[in-house]
Amino acid sequence: MINLSVLENVNSPKDLKKLDEAQLNQLCAEIREYMIKTVSQTGGHLASNLGVVELTVALHKVFNSPTDQIVFDVGHQCYTHKILTGRKDKFKTLRTEGGISGFTRPVESEHDIFSSGHSSVSISEAVGLAKAKQIKGEKGKVIAVIGDGALTGGLAYEALNNCAGDDHSNLIVILNDNKMSISENVGSMSKHLTHLRTSKRYFTFKSKIRRAIAKMPKIGGQINRALTNINGQLRRKIYHNATFFEDLGLRYYGPIDGHDMNELISVLETAKAHNHSVLVHVNTVKGKGYNPAEKNPTQFHGIGKFDVNTGEPLSCGENFSSVFGRIMCDFAEHDSRICCITAAMAPGTGLTDFAKKYPKRFFDVGIAEQHAVTFASGLAKNGMIPVFAVYSTFLQRSYDQLIHDVAMQDLKVIFGIDRAGFVGEDGESHQGVFDVSFLNSVPGLSVYAPADYEEMAVMFVRAIYNDKGAVAVRYPRGQAGVMPKDYYYDKTDYSVFGDEGNKNCIVTYGREFSQCWQAYEKLHNTCLIKINKIKPLPKAAVIIAAKSKNVFFFEESVKTGGIGEIFGCELEMFGADVNYRLIAVENEFIKQASVDSQLKKYHLDCNSVLNEVNNE
Repeated sequence: MINLSVLENVNSPKDLKKLDEAQLNQLCAEIREYMIKTVSQTGGHLASNLGVVELTVALHKVFNSPTDQIVFDVGHQCYTHKILTGRKDKFKTLRTEGGISGFTRPVESEHDIFSSGHSSVSISEAVGLAKAKQIKGEKGKVIAVIGDGALTGGLAYEALNNCAGDDHSNLIVILNDNKMSISENVGSMSKHLTHLRTSKRYFTFKSKIRRAIAKMPKIGGQINRALTNINGQLRRKIYHNATFFEDLGLRYYGPIDGHDMNELISVLETAKAHNHSVLVHVNTVKGKGYNPAEKNPTQFHGIGKFDVNTGEPLSCGENFSSVFGRIMCDFAEHDSRICCITAAMAPGTGLTDFAKKYPKRFFDVGIAEQHAVTFASGLAKNGMIPVFAVYSTFLQRSYDQLIHDVAMQDLKVIFGIDRAGFVGEDGESHQGVFDVSFLNSVPGLSVYAPADYEEMAVMFVRAIYNDKGAVAVRYPRGQAGVMPKDYYYDKTDYSVFGDEGNKNCIVTYGREFSQCWQAYEKLHNTCLIKINKIKPLPKAAVIIAAKSKNVFFFEESVKTGGIGEIFGCELEMFGADVNYRLIAVENEFIKQASVDSQLKKYHLDCNSVLNEVNNE
């Protein structure tokens, strides 16, 4: 039984105001225990959340949310925030259908400012929020909480640049540094001066002295400017990190211990009192308080259900991502031109082994999908064969580069699009249902959609060695589904099961083929067309479908701009006299649930396929 003696009395941020330091530290311990137990049963982002418990508690202790608006970058580290803002009892429903999200969602609480999920956006959002408050004369600070990993994304620097030379007196940026990727400051002098500068007495004394000097006739302004110049030079000698951030117009404090409650509260109080934009640099330990997560924070960044005692995942085995990684290793062994790129997602995309075996041909560019694509174009231009492994949802961020820097240049760049289709519990921000529509508009790009592992391997062979120009291979999260017995992919652009000209014709591609195949085995007078290369669409498959009376297209993607919509247009242009029915995702954001539940909701599961066909 978990002891939650302090947490059980905390139902809103206001309850934190009454707690002393000892109670706050006890609260942090209880939150960690509650979080570990819950995530072991639901899966989620554990390591990052364990690292920001004290920071989040301190933020809600010092500031007054939602008057003071706290914006969490990515949002995957918001679990403590959710527990403290009225969702403690609902936390056990984390990432489940109808439960609370693993990311911030304004529909859940007024304390969640934006729906989140993608990286490096918080500072841009915060700058906009802060400016709107200033224009409207509203009270309150705006606090952006961003990790050092997210600072590898260019958007964060665009936002920081926007801070330069502008008055954002109500803006505070919290840099959560959990990997020590930013250079350390100089020794004990830095630590001592950080404590001194964040002292309220020092802050008040400094302000009084400057005001007094300013009142001196003739020379007051000159003295203040000289002091500012000396102060700036001294700070640059001692605070290495301050140089960059202060040149952009932010006052820098840190680094401070992100697990020292007293220090956190002291520095945040100082930042709150400042009439200037501030950056607070906080060092935290990813996975803090849970030994398996501290030892292997990468494994516990995003994890499924696991054994609390051992930290071992409850389910494992081969999946599309792991098979992709093995395929790339096989290619690289025989072809020195093969290289792989990832945007800070090596484990998730299955490239951990590739990185170890071929370090000179593996490139983790950070959370910088735009750069990744253009970087790939440079590799391709000089004779390499780059393969960019990226989740479907994150490929959206590099659409311009895909068009301008790859397709328009007619370069051989391969895209391994992971998490295509429904992704389940990660919810609206992570579903891979948009890539088909936006890829359809790119000239010269070919797209494959495998349904199993063997097919995926052959499609990558075709993509790398047979097709011209840029090629994408899109594959789903998780494991392969049911396939026909003794099925063999013969490198054709489509496959036909059953007799052409049967009354009913089912058309589909990718993972959805498994659902359609299971339904097909129970149907009569029906043929099934599996499209293997979805772009360009094989016209021969359209001609075959036109021989049937009823054509059903099942697509695990958005309807607008999808393959099913194009297929229907081709049938009409061909003059086919058929009843055409397209079953796909309507233009909406897909909420969290299991993949099976999502398939059922959008009428793409086996039973729905049966019902659609039998009802004609």
